[in-house]
Amino acid sequence: MRVAYVCSDPGVPVFGSKGCSVHVQEVLRAMLELGIEVVLFARRFDSDPPPELDAITIQPLPPLPKQEARARERAALAANDSLRSALEAAGPFDWVYERYSLWSFAAMEYAHAAGIPGLLEVNAPLVEEQAEHRALVDRAGAVSSSARTFRAATHLIAVSREVAEYLGTFADSGERIHVVANGVDPERFHAGVRPTLPPAPGSFTLGFVGSLRPWHGLSVLAESFAQLYQADRASRLIVVGDGPERPWLASRLAARGVYEATQFVGQVAPHEVPGLLASLDVAIAPYPRLRRFYFSPLKVYEYMAAGLAVVASGVGQLEELIESEVNGILCPPGDTKAHAEALERLRSQPALRARLGRAARATIEREHSWSAVVRRLLALAESHRSETTRAAGAAP
Repeated sequence: MRVAYVCSDPGVPVFGSKGCSVHVQEVLRAMLELGIEVVLFARRFDSDPPPELDAITIQPLPPLPKQEARARERAALAANDSLRSALEAAGPFDWVYERYSLWSFAAMEYAHAAGIPGLLEVNAPLVEEQAEHRALVDRAGAVSSSARTFRAATHLIAVSREVAEYLGTFADSGERIHVVANGVDPERFHAGVRPTLPPAPGSFTLGFVGSLRPWHGLSVLAESFAQLYQADRASRLIVVGDGPERPWLASRLAARGVYEATQFVGQVAPHEVPGLLASLDVAIAPYPRLRRFYFSPLKVYEYMAAGLAVVASGVGQLEELIESEVNGILCPPGDTKAHAEALERLRSQPALRARLGRAARATIEREHSWSAVVRRLLALAESHRSETTRAAGAAP
């Protein structure tokens, strides 16, 4: 079986260390493990592929010019021609899998014209994201382009129920929408992983992994750790990741007198994450109450795969993934007091930490491996191929 994997988004470095990069790499890895031949079409790489992805054939897409927003949008739209040509030159394929990118519709239209399954993975409402957090000049054009690729796709793969609801606002999408949450490779987080930052005897280590941006609840992170530190001066905080809010977070921790108990690791390669999680006692995902929480948080899946007790906000998909007091603890979003009390409980009750961590790991092994995710994608692609074959056989 031969598959075209398409990622034309210049903001996604497919071999980088961002969460979106990890997502791409894990899907590619699971495809290879299932014996699928993969041709990768991508616009940004940032580094060479990891050794386990060497078998992938790489087709670089031309980079977009660095111009002002309107010209850049036009260039991204025009790039559909070169993507369509690249697919036609490298084909044929059994199916096409694309990570939804703003302005990109050529891959799904190529699959539709070729009569093969086109699966479009949608991680976020990109039109709204672009307008809110970056710059979007031609909103009508962006909506039209998105509707065009949604219409051409055989199946729309939403990473969360909230994303599925967004897709449902587009006409003709309903029966083609499937919620397939993110996953994790449990083998990366096996029990034998050595801690990268071994704790001092008697200390308690809280950890956070992710980009340092406002929607990750950094104020709750700082305040809840400060309260934890007041209860136990042997506590420490490890922050893995970077972003524009790092100076603010550092200053807030300093103002609360806990900066010296915090270690900023910065952004790391995916292979470094297991050792850092093995250095923790508890991990936290203190998301605030957002108008739209459509995430399928990779970091929480990784926390749980590492067998950690997790304290998280009860929002969006986290309420489906975590059953509070069973495989983690959920707190009201934005509630510093509740997060701090949950951390203190886990600090003072190692047996509770261990029980929640075991249950978290079991949840991942049972329901959320990347292998299971890709098998479901494969089943969707195969169902379309079977229907097409039956329809052809029934034709007069």
